[in-house]
Formats: sequence, structure tokens, C-alpha cells
Amino acid sequence: MLDFEFLQTMLLTFEIATITTLILLPLGILLGYIIAYCKKTLILEVLVWLPLVLPPSVLGFYLLIAFSPNNFLGRFLLERFDLKFVFSFEGLILASIIFSLPFMVNPLKEGYRNLPKSLQEASYLLGKGKFYTMLFVLLPNMKSSILLGIITTFVHTIGEFGVVMMIGGNIKNETRVASIAIYEEVDSLNFSLAHKYSFSLFLVTFILLLVIFYINKRYFKEQK
Repeated sequence: MLDFEFLQTMLLTFEIATITTLILLPLGILLGYIIAYCKKTLILEVLVWLPLVLPPSVLGFYLLIAFSPNNFLGRFLLERFDLKFVFSFEGLILASIIFSLPFMVNPLKEGYRNLPKSLQEASYLLGKGKFYTMLFVLLPNMKSSILLGIITTFVHTIGEFGVVMMIGGNIKNETRVASIAIYEEVDSLNFSLAHKYSFSLFLVTFILLLVIFYINKRYFKEQK
């Protein structure tokens, strides 16, 4: 029988992953377009890749320092906007957005780059602007890349440990996500509950990856 605490932790994990994915989708569409088609985006591309290369503990540490109420930025946000990003749900969302950014942007960037240039050229010849072309011409032709970005972002977010532990801590029903719960249960030698969390994440990840590979196979078959 599933206990209430387990359900709360899993629901919180999926809630954070869903919100993170929804926020990153439009951001990824825009950044992917800029990196794919605009010149002099080297610094931007490095910044997008940085969360993927940096150790999670390093990123989490600097987020913790930056948004601490003891420092200027954290104190300013707390006093002016009543926003607290350290050991809070909002902090987990912010950390997840930053750390999962490359998992959304990179598939979309490659999706843009793999499109034939004739799509853009035809749209511009018809007098359409860049925003219209991106939204109504390019994006409908890169559905598999969009889906890949959504699924990899969601899956990566539900499994992240280092960053969320640093910035969110381990507060039950507020910042305690499944990856942290697994660590805590193993540390407490409660392997049965750790298995329950682990298997749930494994099952969700497996199903989502199965969906993306199945859709990609169908897409490439239709293209031939």
C-alpha cells in the first residue's frame, strides 16, 4: 500500500518537473532559434552548455550563495518581492530551470539546423517576418525535436539530485523530491522504500524514453 508521504514526494517531484518543462519550452524555442540562426552566439551557447558540464554541486553552491538572504540579491528579492529561493519550492524551480536548460535548448537548436533552408526562404519571399516564420513554418516541421526536448527535460528534472539538494535542502512536503528521498532512505537502511522511489522513477523514465524512440522511428520512416 502506498503511504501518504511517498505520494506527496512523488507528486512534488512531478510538479517541479512539469513546471520546469513548461517554462523551458518557450525559452528553449527562442534560444534554440537564436543559436541556430544568429551570428556571434558563442558566449550564449557556452552559457547554455555550462550547466551540463559543471558539477551539480558547484552550480548548486553558487545558487545558494547568490540567493542567500545574507547576500545582496537574496536580500533584495526577499525584501522587495517576498521571494525566497533558498530552501523553498521556488528555489527548486529556479535551480531546475537553470540545470535543465541545455536539455531543452540543444534538441531544439539541432532541430532548427536540420531543417532545409528553403522553408525560411519561401516564408520570407511571401513577406512573412522572422517570428511568424519561426512559429508557423519552422516549429511545425520539427515536432520530434520539440518532443525530445520536452521529454529529456522532464526526465532529467525528476532525477536531479546535486543542485536540488544544495538549493532546496530536504524539507518534507516542500523541497523533498524523489532523488533526495532515495538517498535519505538508503542512508537510513530503509531499502524497501528506496526501491519504491527508485522503481517509480525508473518506470516513468523508461516509458517516456520508449515513447520518444517510437515516435522518432515513425517520423524517420515517414521521411523516407
